[in-house]
Amino acid sequence: MNARLALLSTVAPGVAESEVFRLALQHAVGELGALGALGGMIHLRGPMSALRLVSTAGLPPALTRSWEIVGQEGPLAPALALREGNGVWVPLSPAGAADSPDAAWPGTGLAALPLYSGNRGTGALSVLMDASGEPEPDHWEFLRAVASWTEDRMGQAPPPTGPARPAQQPEHNGERLRQALKEVSVGSWDWNIRTGELIWDEAALELYGTLPQDYTGKVENWMRCVHPDDLPPTLAAADRAIRTGEVFEAEYRVRKLDGTWGWTQARARPTYDERGEPHRMIGVGWDSNEPRSARAALSRALRHMSDGFLAMDDDWRITFANLEAERTLGFSEEELFGCLLWDLPAAEQVPGLEIRCRQAAAAEKSVSFDVRLPNGRLCHLRLVPGPDGRTIYFTDVTEKRRLEEERRSAERAATERAARIGELTAALAKATTSVDVVDAVARGVLPPFEASGLVVQTVEGDRLHTVGSVGYPDDVLAVLDGRERTQSSPLWDAILAGTPLFLSTPHEFSAHYPELADLPARAGKQSWALLPLTASGHTFGICAVTFDHPRRLTDEERTLLTATSALVAQALERARLFDAEHTRSRELQRSLLPRDLPDLPACSAAARYLPAGQGMDVGGDWYDIIPLSGGQVALVVGDVMGHGLPEAATMGRLRTAVHTLADLELPPDEIMSHLNDIVGAMGEESYVTCLYALYDSTTRVCSITRAGHPPPALLHPDGTVVFPPLAADPPLGAAEPPFETTEVQVPEGSVLALYTDGLVESSRREMDEGMAALAEVLRTAHADGTVTDLELLCERITSTLLPAGQQTADDAALLLARMHALPDSRIASWPLPKDPRAAGQARALIRKQLTAWDLEDLTPTTELLASELVGNVIRHARGPMRLRLLHGAALICEVFDGSLTMPRIRRATETDEGGRGLQLITALSQRWGTRYTPTGKCIWTEQTLQTAPDAVPDVPRQAAPDPLERMFLGLPGLGEDFDGDLDALAFGDQD
Repeated sequence: MNARLALLSTVAPGVAESEVFRLALQHAVGELGALGALGGMIHLRGPMSALRLVSTAGLPPALTRSWEIVGQEGPLAPALALREGNGVWVPLSPAGAADSPDAAWPGTGLAALPLYSGNRGTGALSVLMDASGEPEPDHWEFLRAVASWTEDRMGQAPPPTGPARPAQQPEHNGERLRQALKEVSVGSWDWNIRTGELIWDEAALELYGTLPQDYTGKVENWMRCVHPDDLPPTLAAADRAIRTGEVFEAEYRVRKLDGTWGWTQARARPTYDERGEPHRMIGVGWDSNEPRSARAALSRALRHMSDGFLAMDDDWRITFANLEAERTLGFSEEELFGCLLWDLPAAEQVPGLEIRCRQAAAAEKSVSFDVRLPNGRLCHLRLVPGPDGRTIYFTDVTEKRRLEEERRSAERAATERAARIGELTAALAKATTSVDVVDAVARGVLPPFEASGLVVQTVEGDRLHTVGSVGYPDDVLAVLDGRERTQSSPLWDAILAGTPLFLSTPHEFSAHYPELADLPARAGKQSWALLPLTASGHTFGICAVTFDHPRRLTDEERTLLTATSALVAQALERARLFDAEHTRSRELQRSLLPRDLPDLPACSAAARYLPAGQGMDVGGDWYDIIPLSGGQVALVVGDVMGHGLPEAATMGRLRTAVHTLADLELPPDEIMSHLNDIVGAMGEESYVTCLYALYDSTTRVCSITRAGHPPPALLHPDGTVVFPPLAADPPLGAAEPPFETTEVQVPEGSVLALYTDGLVESSRREMDEGMAALAEVLRTAHADGTVTDLELLCERITSTLLPAGQQTADDAALLLARMHALPDSRIASWPLPKDPRAAGQARALIRKQLTAWDLEDLTPTTELLASELVGNVIRHARGPMRLRLLHGAALICEVFDGSLTMPRIRRATETDEGGRGLQLITALSQRWGTRYTPTGKCIWTEQTLQTAPDAVPDVPRQAAPDPLERMFLGLPGLGEDFDGDLDALAFGDQD
C-alpha cells in the first residue's frame, strides 16, 4: 500500500484532472485487486442534485451508462458517501431487480468515499468488489489516502485551455459582448438553481448538441454534453459565482451533434430572492471554436442576415444594429448608436412595447411576442437579457402568420369535419329507420361541407325510389323519383359504375346530360357529389350531396365523402331491413286490433292506438268492445309488457281469449282469473296488465275488475271527473286469484275513458301527473262542448298528452265510451209460478206488452219462444222463475230460474220424444244463449225488429210472412187455417 501511495506522491502538481482521476482509480483497483476489486469510477458533483460520471477503470461502458448521471438524494453508493461524508459499503441489488442500475453488475457491492474541495463535497470515488465483500479496515485507510491525494491534485489542476487565438487587446465587458454578438449566434439559457430546471432557446440547443426530442429541461442535459475534463473547473466556477454573486464566465468543450467536441464560451449572472438565497442563473453561450476568419464571416452574416438584430446596454441604449434593423427603424447604425430604443418613432408607435420589454428584463427571462408596426406589418420580437445588456431579434412574420392562420383555419375545419363525421357515425349507429338515416346524414354531412341539398334513393327493380330528401322542391323530386334504368341520369350512372361521380358546375352537368340541362336551374343546384351506396358488395342506392354554388371538392373532401357514403350504406341497409320487419309487425298488430267498433245501444265509442316513437318495436297494447246479452257490453283494455312480435302475438292470443270468455257470460273476476292462468302458462317473463268493465244498460251499473292496470276515468254529465277506487291487483302472470270486482253507478250519458299507461306515464311525467292531465282535458272538453263528439275528444286527449313532436318510448291505447241506459219504459219483467200454467201466463203477458210496444208482428214467435223456455224450466230446473222483455235495437226475451244447469242443444232422432225444443228456439230467434246470475241462470233469445224502436212508419207496412206458418206448415193438425192462437195448442203446460 505504501508503495502505491509513494508512486502517487511523485506525480507533479499541474496535471490535468482527467489524468489525476485515471491514476487514482488505477492504483485503487490495483491495490484491492488481490481482494477481488473489479473496477472503479469517479463522480463529480454538479449543480443541484446530480453527480456526473467523469472517469472509470476496468468497467465496460455497457455497465456504466446508467451511472452517467446519479441523483445526490438517491440510494446509490456515490450519492450515499457524499451525503454521509464518510466511506460506505453498499451491496449490489439482486439479479433481476426492477428499476435498479446495478442489477446486472457482477460482484457483491461498492465501496465509496467522498471527495472534498475545502469543506464542500465535490464528488465520490467508488470501487466494485468481487466475492470477497467489504474491504478490510486497512484497505479503507488506503482508499481514504487515495481520495485525499485526488482532492489535493484536483485543486492544483490547470483550467481548460481554449482554442488558440490571435493576441488581442483587452476590452471593456460591454464592448466584448457587443463584439461577440456581432460575430456569432448566441444561445440563451435560464437555469432555476432550486429546481434544476434549465430552459434553452433554439440556438442553445444547437450550440450544446442536443436534439429537441432529447431535451428534458433539466440541468442534467448540460452536464451530459460537457467534456469530462472540463466539467470539474466549470462546475467550480458556477459554484463560485453562485456563492459570491460574481459573473459566471467559463470556456469548455461540449459534444456536438456529429459526436465531435467543440469549444464554447458561457457568461451568466446569478439572481437571488428576498432572503438572499440563490434563485436563478441567466446567461448566454456561444461557439468559440472558429478561427478569426470564420468569426469575421459570422459577423458579416449577422450584419446582413434577413432578421433584424439590435444589441443594447443595461440602459437600453443601442450598441449595435444590423442592416435589417436600420431599414425597419429608418436610421443608420451610426444614427442609432447610443439612442434609447423608446425614443425611436417606430418604437413609440408600438403600444406597450417598453412595458413588455422592461418586464422581461426585470424578470431576466427571454420572451417572444408579436408586435404590429406602424406600416401594418406584423413583426415577431425576441428579447434576450444578458449580463452586459440585452439583444432583440425581430422578424417580419406577416406572411408567415397569414399562412399559419390559414393552416389553423384549415385544421379547425378538418377537425370540425372529423367531429361531424364522428357525430354522424354515432347518429347512424343509433338510426333504426330509413328516415332516421336521412335525418342523420342531413345533420352530419350538409353543414361541414356547406352543402344545401340531399337526396337518398334506393333501387327497386329498374327504378329509383326516393327514401328521403332535403332542400329539393316537389317538382324536381317528381322527376327524380321512379326514374328508370334506361333513362339518362347521373344517379344511375354512378350506381352502375359503382364509383362516385363529381360534377362541379352546371356547365359540366349540361355537357354530360344535355336532356336534363334545365334540372340544375329548377333545383337551384350548381354542383353535385353523387355517392353510390354499396353494402356486402351490392350497390343498392345513391346518396346525392348537392351545392347551391359551383364547388370543386378537394381530394381530401372527396375521400371523406366517399368514406361517409360507406357508413351511410351500411346504416341504410340495416334500416331497410328494420323498416320491412317493422312494417310487417305493424300490419300484424293492426290486424289484431278491432277494425271497427260495434254500434251498440248500450254505448257509443271511439278509440285510438298510438305506436311508440321511431326506433321502437311494436307493442302489445289493445282495446276491445264486446256486445253481450241482456243489454250488457264489455269494455276491455290491456297491455302486454315489452315490445316485439312475441308481445304482439301474445296480445292477439289474449284478445281472442277475452272474446271467448266474454261470450260465456262469465263474471269479470272469473274472466280475469282465466286470463291469469293463460298468462302464467306462457312463462315467467310474461306479464300483462288488463282492465275488464261490464256495463249493464238496464241497471246503469258498471262492474270493473283490473290486474295491475291504471283505473278508468269517468266523466259525469255535470262535468266532474272521477277515477273509481279499485282494488290494486297485481298484473296477470303474477297475481293470485280471486280478483276483486267493484261496481260503479254510471249515470246516463257519462263518458268512460279506458287507457294504457303509455298515455299518461313517461320518463318526463309520473302516472299521477298524467292522470291529472287526462282529467283536466276531459273537464275542458265538457266545458267547451267537445265531449259531444268522441272522435274529436280522442284527438284532443292524444294531442295534449302525447304531442306530435315528442318521442314516446311506449305504445298507448285509448278507448272512450258514452254509456246509454235502457229506459224503464222499454223494460218489462214479471215473476212466474213454477207450475204448468206458467207458460200460459207468460204468453198472455207477452201479448199485452208487445201490443203496448206496437210489436204485434212478433207476438206469435215470442209466445212460442217463451212457452218453450218456461216449459224447459218447469221440466228441468227450479224456481224462482222470472220473465223479462227488453225492447232495444232488438227484442230480447229472458227467462230466469234458480238452477245452475245449462241446457245443451243436441240432435234428436225420430223416436226421441224430446230434444227438439232448443232446435225450435234456434230456428225462431236470431240468436240465443245462457248466462249465470247470482241466483241461478238466465236463458235468453233475441229477435230482430222490423223497424227501429222509435220509428213511425210513413206508409202502411206490408204483412210479413208468419214464421210460425213457415215452420209448422204441413205438420199434422196445422195447415193454412192455423190462426196463430198458441193457447189452442198443447205445450205440455196443462194438467
